Amino acid sequence: MAFNKITAEEAAAMINHGDTLGLSGFTAPGTPKSITSALAAKAEKEHEAGREFKVNLFTGASTNQWTDGALSRANAINMRAPYQNTPDLRSRINSHDAHYFDRHLSELAQEIRYGFYPKIKYAIIEVADFDEEGNLVLGPGVGNAPTYAAMAEKIFIEHNAKLPKSIRGMHDIVVLQDPPYRREIPIYSPSDRIGSPVLKIDPKKVVGIVETDSYDTVKPFTEVDETSTKIGNNVVNFLLNELRVGRIPKNFLPLQSGVGNVANAVLYGLGENDEIPPFQMYTEVTQESVIELMMQGKCTFSSTSSITVSDQMEEKMFANMDFFRDKILMRPVEISNSPEIVRRLGVISMNTALEADIFGGVNSTHVLGTRMMNGIGGSGDFTRNAYISIFSCPSLTKGGSISNIVPMVAHADHSEHSVDVLITDQGIADLRGKDPVDRAKVIIENCAAPEYRELLWDYLKLSQKGGQTPHTLQAAFELHVAFNETGDMRNANFARYVK
Repeated sequence: MAFNKITAEEAAAMINHGDTLGLSGFTAPGTPKSITSALAAKAEKEHEAGREFKVNLFTGASTNQWTDGALSRANAINMRAPYQNTPDLRSRINSHDAHYFDRHLSELAQEIRYGFYPKIKYAIIEVADFDEEGNLVLGPGVGNAPTYAAMAEKIFIEHNAKLPKSIRGMHDIVVLQDPPYRREIPIYSPSDRIGSPVLKIDPKKVVGIVETDSYDTVKPFTEVDETSTKIGNNVVNFLLNELRVGRIPKNFLPLQSGVGNVANAVLYGLGENDEIPPFQMYTEVTQESVIELMMQGKCTFSSTSSITVSDQMEEKMFANMDFFRDKILMRPVEISNSPEIVRRLGVISMNTALEADIFGGVNSTHVLGTRMMNGIGGSGDFTRNAYISIFSCPSLTKGGSISNIVPMVAHADHSEHSVDVLITDQGIADLRGKDPVDRAKVIIENCAAPEYRELLWDYLKLSQKGGQTPHTLQAAFELHVAFNETGDMRNANFARYVK
C-alpha cells in the first residue's frame, strides 16, 4: 500500500487534547522533530482561544528542543515519562504543570504492554528509510519505538533526509514476550545480534509520512574541567588497581557509562592508559568520547540504545558508515538496559550522583531533595546488577556552599545495598564488605571536601549510639536546612543537638 505524504501541521491537526503519544528515539537522536513542533504551535492557538490542550507523552528517555522544549513552552504536556533533561520541562514539572513520573528506563516498555498506563493513540517514529510493507530503518536512537509502534492505534512516520540509508544494519530490534511466556534473552557478549535490522510495523496503521531534514543538534560537551579530570583519574586508578590485583579479568569487562563531563573524563582516561586493554561497552548511550576511542582502536564495540553525539561528529560518522557498522549495535532500551544481561555480562557501571550520604546512599534526581533535575534514567538498571557499581560526583558545588557528601541524602534513588564504590575529586571510597560505620569513616575521609569533614565527623559522633546505621533523625538534614536558611551548608551546627 502507498503511504500518504502529509505536512507536520496536518499530522498535528489529527491529534486531540488528552491523546497519548509514544515517540521513537533515546535522548535527542531518533526523536521526532517536526510533528511535535507543529503540535506545540497548535496548542498555543488552542490556549489563545480559551480551550484546554495537553497530551500525554511517552518517550525512550530525554528528547530535544522540538519536543520537550517546544511542548513545555506551550504548556502542552499533561503526563510525561520516563526521563527528561530540558529546562522548560523541568520548570513545568517542579511547578506541577506537567505530571512527571520517574521510571527505570528498562521497565517502561513492558509496563506499556501490561496496560498500566493510558493507551497510545499515536506513535511518531523517525526513520532513515522505509518501504511500504512496513519495514522501517530507524535513526541513531531506538528507545521504546518497537513497543510504541506495536501498541499504538495509528502511526506517523517522520522521514529525515539527513539520515543515511546506510545506517541500516546497525540496529537489533526485538520486542520481548510478556510473562508468563518470556524466555531468556540470548545475549552472551555485547556484539551478539538477536533481532532484526529493521522495525516491522503494520502498514495499515500508518496515517502519513512527514518529510524532515535536520540533524539532532546535540551540543558538544564542554571541555573537561579540573574537577571532572580529578574524578576521572580516580575512577581510572580504581579500575586499574582492580585489574592489577585480579578482581577484574585480564581481558577486562564491558563498561556502562552515564553521559556528561565526568563520564567523558573517565572514558578518555581509560583510553589514554596503556595498562587498560581494548574494551567493549554495554550501555544505554554511546557518546562522543566512545566514538573517538573507537577510531583509536581502544573501544572495540558498543551495544547501546542511542548514538548521542554532536552534529559535527554525526556528519563524520555518516561519512564513514563502513567503519562503524560492525562496531555499534542499537537496541530497544529494554534490551540495552536489561538487568538480566547486565548481570550475565559482568558490566561495570559508572554513574553520577547529585549527592551521596556517609553511609553510601545516593540521590541522583532531586536537588535538595525536592526539585526534580533530570530523572533516574538507566542508572538503577545497571547499578543494582553490575559486576562493580561506581557512583561519582564533585565533592562540592556552588563554590563550596553545598557539600555533595551529606549525613543523609534528601532523596534516595539508590540505597547503600547497590553502591559498591563512591568516587569524588577528593578520592575513592571502596564500600564493599564494610558495615555502615566503616563506610561512613572511609567516605568522610576520602570523598568529602576538607572544609566539610569536621562537620560530618560531628554528625557521626552525635549519632554513635543510634543503632547499626547510626542516625540522629532530627539532625540528619542539618546541612540542607543550613543551606535553605543561610545559603551555605558550612553554617550547619550539630552542637545544638547535643543533649
